[in-house]
Amino acid sequence: MTDSDQSQSEVRRGLSAKLLTLTSMFVMLAVVLVYVPSVATFYERWLADRIGRAHSIALVLDAAPSGMVPETLARQLLDSIGARLIVLQTGDSRRLLASSDSPPAVSREVDLRTPQGVGSVRDAFSILLHGDGIIRAIGDAPAEGQFIEVLLDEAPLKEAMLSFSRNILLVTLIVSGITGWLVYLSLDRIIVRPVRRLAERMAAFGENPNRIDAEGETGRTDEIGLAERQLALMQGQLRGHLQNRARLASLGLAVSKIGHDLRNLLTAAQLASERLAMSDDPAVKRLSGKLVSTLERAIAYCQSTLAYGSAQEPTPERRPVDVQGLISDLREAIGIEDDANIGWVESIEKDLTVDADPDQLFRVLLNLGRNARQALESKGRTDPSRDQIRIVGRREGATVVIEMSDTGPGVPEHAKETLFDPFQGSTKSGGTGLGLAIAAELVRVHGGDIRLIDGTIGATFRITIPDRAIDLRERAAARARA
Repeated sequence: MTDSDQSQSEVRRGLSAKLLTLTSMFVMLAVVLVYVPSVATFYERWLADRIGRAHSIALVLDAAPSGMVPETLARQLLDSIGARLIVLQTGDSRRLLASSDSPPAVSREVDLRTPQGVGSVRDAFSILLHGDGIIRAIGDAPAEGQFIEVLLDEAPLKEAMLSFSRNILLVTLIVSGITGWLVYLSLDRIIVRPVRRLAERMAAFGENPNRIDAEGETGRTDEIGLAERQLALMQGQLRGHLQNRARLASLGLAVSKIGHDLRNLLTAAQLASERLAMSDDPAVKRLSGKLVSTLERAIAYCQSTLAYGSAQEPTPERRPVDVQGLISDLREAIGIEDDANIGWVESIEKDLTVDADPDQLFRVLLNLGRNARQALESKGRTDPSRDQIRIVGRREGATVVIEMSDTGPGVPEHAKETLFDPFQGSTKSGGTGLGLAIAAELVRVHGGDIRLIDGTIGATFRITIPDRAIDLRERAAARARA
């Protein structure tokens, strides 16, 4: 038996056993709640019946002339109701109407003229357990000012209560058992079986996440249906994350295979560009310098791409970076010249510097800049007065804010939630969806934040890079050493 089969069997036995146990407990509770007041009521009614019979006998004996009722007949009347003594009291006078030879001592007294409440339950079960004494029962008589006192044996009452208990317990157990079984079957069908199916679906998904659930949702609108829909949603999300991880693993493997050869090729190109720098032509020297810096960045990108596919980005080597110079290099890198069909607008604070790794920050801006250019070019023929890329840079306290916006079509609503997720952020056909994910990771390793600003024309991305915290003690020590 596999682990999943064993866990499913345990879940099945656990829920069913707990449900059956709870149902049995509730059935027994129902039996007790029905039986206890029923026995107490039977106890009071039995005594009330004996009081009524005693009153009838008292009327006969009271109406007969004195000495006209033989003693044997009086005893027979007493035995017919299981009594030892009958007393009729009117006002302050008490009349002994019938009595046995020697009335025994009374073990308990019950006054039916007042409500008994919990006392009836206590007395009823006391008689059931120890029913061998004498009860003095007092009840109202029909005539005003009269009441009847009767001494009764507990044994007949105990026997009657035992017979009643057997009958009521049998009927109650049958009715409660049928009801409990129906409740158990209903709960098993409504709750246990759907929960079992959910557990089986989760176990099957754990064994094979790529397997599509053939059963799907049952269409229920209650909490079970909500759990089914949430499970299906969670499975879809996990399946997507697992596919992304697989793609990232494949990307890392592919880059590891081509990285070495690509670096060799770029190194050869770098050596050739350095020879061009030895030319006497000023234009060649100027272009060769930019070519060398571009190739150096390309080699670094090859190395960092493998790091993204298999690990985290390296720790940034932060230093003060001139934002204006970085933006100028960015403009050349994305190919927007003065005579281009795309407008370029800069608004950078004078002498603005950012505490960052220049290569990593350049990669962030390059990804955003290329996306902005592609978004503008996707509209067709471009006009520099209308189709523009705008960059704003400013300092807000200890934080540098850089905003890059374009006047393109913007980001679709359905893509905003997963904009910075790997393989999810691409909004154009053929895109890898890694550019914004890489940019977000590079900004995060700086302790900063990147986000899409809503309510703007086209797309506007805001990057915030905080300065590193300064250890004042280290600065004071450095000054002292100086």
